[in-house]
Amino acid sequence: MNETDLHPATRVAQAMGRIDQATRAVIAPIHVSTTFIRDPDNQYSSGFVYGRPDNATVREAEAVLAMLEAAPAGALLFGSGMAAAIAVFAVLNAGDHVLAPRIMYWALRHWLMTELPRRGIAVDFVAMDDPAAVAAAVLPGRTRLIWIETPGNPLWTITDIAAIAGIAHAAGARLAVDATVASPYHLQPLALGADFVMHAATKILNGHSDVVAGVVAGARDDADWQRIVTARRLGGAILGPFEAFLLMRGMRTLFLRAAAQAANAAALAARLAAHDHVAHVLYPGLPDHPGHAIAAAQMRDGFGSMLSIRVRGGAAHAIATAAAVRVWHRATSLGGVESLIEHRASIEGEGTPCPDDLLRLSVGIEHVEDLYADLDRALRAASG
Repeated sequence: MNETDLHPATRVAQAMGRIDQATRAVIAPIHVSTTFIRDPDNQYSSGFVYGRPDNATVREAEAVLAMLEAAPAGALLFGSGMAAAIAVFAVLNAGDHVLAPRIMYWALRHWLMTELPRRGIAVDFVAMDDPAAVAAAVLPGRTRLIWIETPGNPLWTITDIAAIAGIAHAAGARLAVDATVASPYHLQPLALGADFVMHAATKILNGHSDVVAGVVAGARDDADWQRIVTARRLGGAILGPFEAFLLMRGMRTLFLRAAAQAANAAALAARLAAHDHVAHVLYPGLPDHPGHAIAAAQMRDGFGSMLSIRVRGGAAHAIATAAAVRVWHRATSLGGVESLIEHRASIEGEGTPCPDDLLRLSVGIEHVEDLYADLDRALRAASG
């Protein structure tokens, strides 16, 4: 049987079947050298020159990521999700125009608003769940990149990737998708027409809250992809070898973790939707979610591990609920095996589109009854 005939779950569990040739170890070693011996003719037949642009451990993790995304151009690892996202914008020139979603990761939104104009690049924020609005916002001859995030943090807005890809390509633009929340387990944007897919690999790809990393994968090895490659090589934004090793360790269990977390999230969303102290649950797996039909069509094996609840009684009751939990952890981030709760508006600050009664929940792999009982008790305690 060819390796390519195997299911991605098998391939990722075995890290593409790599066996260390020197020791026959089933776990690849960590390569930490920053410099490499030249051949007698002054060449580098090994393919490695220096540690800033390249590393063998990083390459191995990138091969797994390229497989998971079915990315013909390959995948590039960066030192953070933000570094990976920013690298995609290296395809732009002064005078170009970008479309980005109104609902998206707040740090990247801030970067787009403050940094792109300084580079002579215009950016507009639109409702990406409305293809007509996206089409109307395109500037003919100027729009060069459309950036979407689906599900969109923290309201879990769903964007129709294929529809927006059609709009982007008709305008001569490229489509980049932040698919951090879904992970390759649930979503493959390149197969739906995206040109680039980005993840904060810190999150569910690693799954253990002990690595900061980012990745970009590409649909084709063309001039734009090479600009991203060059941006990482010259900028020194590569992930470190130890972090790449840990990321590989985490990805081996991706299919198990993502399935368990999605099942927990779906169960919690259904129960919390009927809770006396919850005004609304935002989760694309619920039939009343505006993007449910699109999510069901483009996602697979569930709807991810993220949901938000709007607490009756407003911001005060939401904050008090987060303060009262015992099993959930009050912490930023998402996708880890431990469940996290956060009053998101407090984190994002002024200008956030996030309602002040909203709590963002990152669902882990704990027993779902423990998770629900803790939230139920906290919600009731916060309401007095």
